[in-house]
Amino acid sequence: MSEPRSRLTFRRFSGLDRSGPPPPETLPGAPLRPWTIPNAIGYLRLALIPVFLVLAWNADGVSFWSAFVFGAIAVGDYVDGIAARVTGQYSRLGSMLDPVVDRLFVIAGVVVCWQFDLMWRPLLLLIVARELLMLIVGPFLLRRGARIEVNWWGRWGVWPVMGGIFLALCGLWTVSSVLVAVGVVLLYVASAMYLVSARRQIAESKTST
Repeated sequence: MSEPRSRLTFRRFSGLDRSGPPPPETLPGAPLRPWTIPNAIGYLRLALIPVFLVLAWNADGVSFWSAFVFGAIAVGDYVDGIAARVTGQYSRLGSMLDPVVDRLFVIAGVVVCWQFDLMWRPLLLLIVARELLMLIVGPFLLRRGARIEVNWWGRWGVWPVMGGIFLALCGLWTVSSVLVAVGVVLLYVASAMYLVSARRQIAESKTST
């Protein structure tokens, strides 16, 4: 018999309260459950990424519609989490799909900003370097038995990066660069905390065996 879910308070609804274990439906070995409302939002976000790229390329980067679509994809990241908490439709596929879509659309925004010089380029390189680091190190740590759990540094770091790219698409070069710089610092702190936590988990697993 599954454990009863925590009561949906405002803090849980908004995502401010993420205490407790992850939903069992998202753990390894659980069914994928592809047909859920949160996953439908994820599919839509994924489908909008090429639309964003076409709109941005046709407008040399800066346009209302490219910024609008990018913003819609970003807000969708929050909406699908709310949908999962309200409906209880958690899934293993959703837990895998969400970070993939996030990375793809941020990288799409970085490509557009680089191509049309919409932001200070060293910041864009730092974003790409961080994503590559997580793509390379993450699977290695998972094979060693560590769990990479999203921390608050990472949660708060994503939004300045997304917001900064959105402002760059609106033509606000300086403000967008400053905002992304804040997000990059937070994301690198988050990555350092992931690595420290993973190292501790691996050490604990070795001592317990």
